[in-house]
Amino acid sequence: MSKVSFAATAGLLVVAGLVADIASAQPSYPMKPVRLIVPFPPGGSTDIVGRVAAQSLSELWGQQVTVDNRGGASGQIGVELAAQAPPDGYTLVIGHIGTFGVNPSLFPKLRYDAIRDFAPISLIARVPNMLAVHPSLPVKTVKQLVDMARQRPGTLNYGSSGSGSNPFLCVEYFKMLTRTDIVHVAYKGTGPMLTDLIAGHISLTINGVPPLLPHVKSKRLNAIAVASDKRLSLLPDLPTIRESGVPEYEVTQWYGMLAPANTPRALVNRINADIQAFLARPDTSARMSGEGAIPSGSSPEEFGALIRTEIERWAKVVKATGAKPD
Repeated sequence: MSKVSFAATAGLLVVAGLVADIASAQPSYPMKPVRLIVPFPPGGSTDIVGRVAAQSLSELWGQQVTVDNRGGASGQIGVELAAQAPPDGYTLVIGHIGTFGVNPSLFPKLRYDAIRDFAPISLIARVPNMLAVHPSLPVKTVKQLVDMARQRPGTLNYGSSGSGSNPFLCVEYFKMLTRTDIVHVAYKGTGPMLTDLIAGHISLTINGVPPLLPHVKSKRLNAIAVASDKRLSLLPDLPTIRESGVPEYEVTQWYGMLAPANTPRALVNRINADIQAFLARPDTSARMSGEGAIPSGSSPEEFGALIRTEIERWAKVVKATGAKPD
């Protein structure tokens, strides 16, 4: 071996040794509690999925993952807070179809950039939507609801967790396809909206199955149809909206975990691997399925691609419906 080759090899070995020393000096993650921001109040699908993820990761990591509900402004407050956090893995956020798919088109001055400000980690769950009404509303089918809305334009109302939320766009899309006039009533989250729906202060909602299912089972709400492309195994007798006379209609919510932009890729990969691990556990699958959610993992790249696709999809819906923030 020549002196030059020997020197080059020795130099590479020194660099490799330094890299190994630096890597071994890095503390294990996580070394302290992790905050998981849920940008909506307790009680909704985002909160339910977030709490399943927090409990599962707490068990895997041996460190507490604390759910921090930061509702308001259609999820903007909580998501913006996550975007401004240090990219060290100790602040994560649950993103969903509304905050990362719809808001970029709905709000001209959005408080965050859904692509630039975040590092996607993994999809966690898909959640079918359900059309539910207060029992005092004398309708049992989508056709009966549409007929009533057409006969009494502007007298029925629906609740959502705010302009830009998935329920908001779901009903606006439904109104567009059925040519009906149903008035929007915005709330700060699904929990407060459900309180008023159960009390009969509003007529209906199209929302994720998890928060609605217990109230449907207890007869405090009547399920009319599901918004997915197939019937639910939990409620096999409940038709889809497509089957019920609106063939173009299908909207399924999705939920995933993200970190602030510039979070080290090795850390993103580590969290991703642990998400896939808990999603593969039978107890996690059973718990999510029991809530009406479908466990759905992904790579960071797949989740990022989904977000970009959904931004494009909902930009078209927002434009077609003329939807505006309240």
